[in-house]
Amino acid sequence: MIQVQNLRKQFGTKVAVNDVSFAVEKGEVLGCLGPNGAGKSTTMRMITGYFRPTSGKITLAGVDMLEDPQRGKESLGYLPENAPLYSDMTVASFLGFCAELRGITGAARTKALDRVLDLCFLDSVRNQSVDTLSKGFRHRTCFAQSIIHDPEVLILDEPTDGLDPNQKHEVRGMIKRMGQDKAIIFSTHILEEVEAACSRAIIIDRGKVVADGTPDQLKRLVPGVNTLDEVFRSITRSDVEK
Repeated sequence: MIQVQNLRKQFGTKVAVNDVSFAVEKGEVLGCLGPNGAGKSTTMRMITGYFRPTSGKITLAGVDMLEDPQRGKESLGYLPENAPLYSDMTVASFLGFCAELRGITGAARTKALDRVLDLCFLDSVRNQSVDTLSKGFRHRTCFAQSIIHDPEVLILDEPTDGLDPNQKHEVRGMIKRMGQDKAIIFSTHILEEVEAACSRAIIIDRGKVVADGTPDQLKRLVPGVNTLDEVFRSITRSDVEK
């Protein structure tokens, strides 16, 4: 479903992503881990077509994203790190607008709207304006727009950032359930989310993939170490290191 081959992104003389390759199949939830500035968000923005790679190849649901990005994006749902919302719209009108942008109209629009309102626990605020929502409801509304068209591929950048423990639990549960029939990538700084929601994870450091495996496989990477937190600190460089 998602194929990333020898991906590289350079900004002037800075190499942000350097020869990154991985694949995500239907039914997989891939966690994308790494220190700040490691290249996670840049990688995800290239996969979604927001950035064009300096070199490499990206395929989504069999479509080459460099050759036909518009068709590739039809199968893609994207939740950016700071997803925008129109604060003067209600939750239902915003999601209905997003559905229409995806070409969903009429009865299909109503059905899609009811589906995501239920799935993201938003029905109680469907007629509430966005600017009156709590941060948790805003985040769930952003999440709902990414799945309004029931995409085959989901790219989620820090989907639980800023949520309280109960909200984090709800979002992790949604990701895990949807991962049964979609290909999902989500980046996170929270290592416990990998064990809670991911079937596999990659760790990116300084623009390169330095580890790839199931949570249990990652725990066994470093002799004498048996937690993801310890493994992560052992194989990545802190941003305070010179």
